[in-house]
Amino acid sequence: MRATHLCFIISALLLSLLRVRASTLELAKGFAATPDSSISSFQSFLVDPNGNFSFGFLRIQQSQLALAVLHAASSEPIWVANTSTTQWADSTTLIFNGSLILSNSKTGTHWSTRSEGNRVVLRNNSNLQIQKFEEGDTGPSIPWQSFDSPSNTLIENQNFTANMSLVNGAFSMKLGGNFIGLYTNFMNQNQIYWKHTAMEAKASIIQGEGPIYARISPNGFLGTYQNEKAPVDVLPFNTFQRPISGISLIRLESDGNLKSYYWNGSAWILDFTAITEDCELPNFCGQFAVCTPGNGCECLNNKTEYHHPGDCARHESQQGSIKSCTGHSIIRKTGVELPYKELMEFEKMESLSECESDCERNCSCRGAVYNNGSGYCYRLEYEIGTLVGVGDEEKIGYFKVVGGRGGGGKRGLGFVAGVVLVVGVEL
Repeated sequence: MRATHLCFIISALLLSLLRVRASTLELAKGFAATPDSSISSFQSFLVDPNGNFSFGFLRIQQSQLALAVLHAASSEPIWVANTSTTQWADSTTLIFNGSLILSNSKTGTHWSTRSEGNRVVLRNNSNLQIQKFEEGDTGPSIPWQSFDSPSNTLIENQNFTANMSLVNGAFSMKLGGNFIGLYTNFMNQNQIYWKHTAMEAKASIIQGEGPIYARISPNGFLGTYQNEKAPVDVLPFNTFQRPISGISLIRLESDGNLKSYYWNGSAWILDFTAITEDCELPNFCGQFAVCTPGNGCECLNNKTEYHHPGDCARHESQQGSIKSCTGHSIIRKTGVELPYKELMEFEKMESLSECESDCERNCSCRGAVYNNGSGYCYRLEYEIGTLVGVGDEEKIGYFKVVGGRGGGGKRGLGFVAGVVLVVGVEL
């Protein structure tokens, strides 16, 4: 009798668990949820059938709220909805009425899929899908899926097409006609700072045959394709052609670098880094700063004490009067160059004074870097970021600024290790 009763209890518990699990495998029309104040980090609504990924409310810095798909074992965000950030408030609601809609009764709609479907599911590959069923269909149609609108991360076997972009702050990754590019957005102007052109070793890009797309291969590379045949380019990772059991992803980091990682069962392991030198990043030391390889960061004016990115910008500005060509002062700095000058436009000029005069006359020009050896003049029409310190005194910078102060100093380069589990910062 006792054994029978025990079996009944176990069966009831298993049935209950199955019902709970079944209820988290899909969201039907009429679903609604609000933030649970008792949950400090992630409030899950939906899991994939294997339990590797979860979709729900992600709490950021205790007060902000985001919709995200997380890797369950590491709590690492794989996808985050491109919402206007909302406060973690009782009045915030997520509903599914054919569309997923995140709204707040006080501030309105923050995000919507603008779709018409019957259910929401999370696939084994982390793809969040809205599915629609029509009578007579052999399978559902997909009016919306997260794989079509990535945030800052691309996961294994997810296609990255020409109309998509990875975005992290002022940085983005996009595809060109025959290349992958990283861009920085200064003053609403996109400047490419890293470019990988397709080698076309196994297949050629054929004009008129459609745009290229990229995809992470389980064999340890980022492949670029024009069709489902041979890749037109292979960008190898450290694990190239080495079998690994965990998933791989590539991420645009908060500093503008592009990195790949794979999951080894307990941690994310770095597998690829696009820009290997810190000083080659577009804004490593912050604005109005100079990054010298092996010697750290210092402020452009040689006076302001440097401790953290942003220190130099507190005392220099390129706002206001520079746009009207009045009220600014000039900083000149020898032995500097731009971190991605090979990808910037330039004009050949006879002298440094000609390069400076050309910038001085143009109100949209905020500075220029001149190479006395080559005669190349690089004009900057956006606020000055981080420059690279070089030993060549023939390379001279000319910059318009408002403000300035005394002082002096620099800092050494540091190292960042480990995995940070907050969206918007490095793994």
